[in-house]
Amino acid sequence: MVASGYARAYRSNSVLTASPGQLVLMLYDGALKSLALAREAFDTPADDPRRIAVINHQLLKAQAIITELQGGLNFEAGGEFARTMHRLYDYHLSRLLDANLRKQVEPVIEVERLVRELREAWSQMLGQQREAESAAGQIRSVA
Repeated sequence: MVASGYARAYRSNSVLTASPGQLVLMLYDGALKSLALAREAFDTPADDPRRIAVINHQLLKAQAIITELQGGLNFEAGGEFARTMHRLYDYHLSRLLDANLRKQVEPVIEVERLVRELREAWSQMLGQQREAESAAGQIRSVA
């Protein structure tokens, strides 16, 4: 019980101290976790009374996270890229709605793959940004 309190405090502190870029990465991680749990629930026996509830709950969590990512888009600064991401998030939401209504795993697998690709690209971009900032800091300290 105490350990879960520490974990909750750590998670809360991580969110409060994260950069905007790290927050996006955390959202991708949360969506991937929910999608994985939903996909795993599809593998449980059809007569398991919790199966439908778990699938529904996890898909709704993933949809809420994707909606949050979509709501955070800045169309002024992001221009065409932000509009493209908005359409992609719309597609994700549509596929997850289909998965939940029809109780089909295929759309979940598809969205999980797409979100994983976005997460990997975002993580790579953050790494490059950190390297550039580190190099700029070294140049300033030499000058």
